[in-house]
Amino acid sequence: MYVNLAIVAAFVFFYSLSSGGLEKTLFSGAIVYTAFGFILGPLGLGVLNLSVGMEGLRLLAELSLALLLFSDAANANLLELKRSFRIPEKLLLIGLPLIILLGFSVGVLIFDGLSLLEIAIIATILAPTDAALGKQVVTNLAVPGNIREGLNVESGFNDGICVPILLIFLAIETSAGGNGEAGVLALALVTEAIGTGVAVGIGFTYISVQLLRLVAERGWLTETWQQLPVPALAVTCFATAQVLGGSGFIACFVGGMLFGILAEAHKHKLLLAAEGTGDTLALITWVVFGAAVVGRSIDVLSWQVIAYALLSLTVIRMLPVFLVLMGSNLRTDEKLFIGWFGPRGLASIVFGLIVIEESLPGGRTISVTVVCTILLSIILHGITANPLVALLSKRLESSNES
Repeated sequence: MYVNLAIVAAFVFFYSLSSGGLEKTLFSGAIVYTAFGFILGPLGLGVLNLSVGMEGLRLLAELSLALLLFSDAANANLLELKRSFRIPEKLLLIGLPLIILLGFSVGVLIFDGLSLLEIAIIATILAPTDAALGKQVVTNLAVPGNIREGLNVESGFNDGICVPILLIFLAIETSAGGNGEAGVLALALVTEAIGTGVAVGIGFTYISVQLLRLVAERGWLTETWQQLPVPALAVTCFATAQVLGGSGFIACFVGGMLFGILAEAHKHKLLLAAEGTGDTLALITWVVFGAAVVGRSIDVLSWQVIAYALLSLTVIRMLPVFLVLMGSNLRTDEKLFIGWFGPRGLASIVFGLIVIEESLPGGRTISVTVVCTILLSIILHGITANPLVALLSKRLESSNES
């Protein structure tokens, strides 16, 4: 235990020292974290032996995503979002269902050993994008504001929307014969998950901000303790929404947006701890993913799994996005940029672990496909982020000059 602790803590320390430089290269963030875990894990040097179970990994991924969603939403540029809200609106209301539908159609052609519902489950797990892996793009000021905020809001809501859809498919698949009654009952989860998540996010955040103002006026909040309220608020929103049957991810994103509005003047100072904690938990999650998950999947990879993973990151995502953005004021290269930067990560890990707990007949194929897609996303989106941002920025500058 102490060997593992020393290795991970030392890695966090040294990565913190070099993060600014690594962010400018092709190999930063999740690529480094996952590679570190894999190289030092059982299939590598064998010095890092993490015994984190599926439940522990799920908790790590959920907390990481909750904190990152809250802080990203709080830092959103609401004026830019108001001007360009049509982008995430189209991506979520039209693009997301089309992505799931196309993912299902491609899966039917590729996976002959899975049931139709199991294929629908894969398509749903891999539909949401990851706010953490996309941070390298949505925080880069070289990317136009409408694209940054569009991708940010999309990643903030699509995982929460996919939760009830996934639960619907699971409820039907695991019910006796998949009868219609199970489907009707499962459909109620959509309204419950979204509505409860929004209500919890708004209610808890509003009350918390008023309390923060009250204690700040009385000088009760010390410099040391002012770092903790926001991370605690994000976790409270997430956990409470989950307990009440809602989506904790939607609760965090909605709560974060409201926090950014109500605490505009002081949000940067208050959010630092939440951002740092979220980044640290994400780092540990990816190290565990590399050390304990990737190795288990390598020996059972198949051409079907690899083909679907590549298609999921390209055609299945990019074609619906391009189609729904037609008629907008975006250039062709901007539409392709938005389509490409839909990385899969923490949300897909969480959804994959939910499915594993159900012990479906095709569970092994589902989990390996999810792991393969996430791993390819980490590598491909990681190494293309800076070059494609620079290319897009250069093309926009040339267009403006002409």
